Amino acid sequence: MQLYWLRYATCVSPFMDLADLQAQPGETTILELRDFSRKLVRELGFMRTTLADSDLAPSAVHAIIEIGAAPGISAKDLGNILRLDKSNTSRQLARMETSGLVRRTVAQADARTSELYLTDIGQKLRKKIDRFATDQVSNALRRMVPADQQALVRSLALYADALAQDSSLNAASQGGATGGIMEGYQSGCIGDVASLHARFYSEHWGFDAFFEKKVATELAEFASALPADGKALWLYAENGRSLASLAIDGNDETGTAHLRWFIVDDTLRGSGVGRQLMSHAMDFVDRRFRETYLWTFKGLDAARNLYEKFGFQLTDESEGAQWGTRVIEQRFSRRSAARGAK
Repeated sequence: MQLYWLRYATCVSPFMDLADLQAQPGETTILELRDFSRKLVRELGFMRTTLADSDLAPSAVHAIIEIGAAPGISAKDLGNILRLDKSNTSRQLARMETSGLVRRTVAQADARTSELYLTDIGQKLRKKIDRFATDQVSNALRRMVPADQQALVRSLALYADALAQDSSLNAASQGGATGGIMEGYQSGCIGDVASLHARFYSEHWGFDAFFEKKVATELAEFASALPADGKALWLYAENGRSLASLAIDGNDETGTAHLRWFIVDDTLRGSGVGRQLMSHAMDFVDRRFRETYLWTFKGLDAARNLYEKFGFQLTDESEGAQWGTRVIEQRFSRRSAARGAK
């Protein structure tokens, strides 16, 4: 929870290559991280009864941020993101509804499910919280040189993702599904990844069998060539089924890499899996290539936000209809952050 605040307040771009940092003994590292974590908790205000110059408890502040970032989110998904059980989530939402900050509507797809939205009052409070958090972290970053800022963001991202993964493992040990990130081709992954793309883009963009065939065909060709220099595939799988993927298709001659087939199943939203996959991929390209690019569609705001956090910038966009429906295609590029890149 103590690292949660920096996720929203920090906007600097990743990353530095930390491979040359000397590893410390495990016990020393653990004690230092515990000490730093306690300081973060205190300095960011989590020991107080209210947070971010508001009248709300820390969990309520985080709920406001999450609902504002994903309008229509369900109570179940919100509770999963905040690591709150069903009863605590319900009580928290009831208080925010009574205060006029949140409203519920019945989901069109399932009348048994409610969608959560911020009211106008809630939106104003969210903006106030954002300003407070941005100022708080910005003031701290001004005391650090840019190189140290980049190293901080990278280190915190890795630490937060490691904590999230540990939480997932603990949940699995208590009866949940087991899962993890694997590199390289895994049996069944081509069909799984093509299916994830087909379902998502059919629902949101109206793409048909042509798109699914193209994903499956090109991914099969790519996977059959692995392992290969400059190329890599990462998958997140649970119980033998791939639920997220990302590939790097690099060209050593040009010094560029193409980021492809990045997708995360909706059930993993807020789990940190997407960021973990991106971290693996950026570590890979930073050791080998000068530039990485990707193609996406305008309107995929959550994905764009993640790309920009990892240093990608929009370089081109144009309208096209080759997928069966008119979309705005966008090209994002990222220069390598590694000192040893080609």
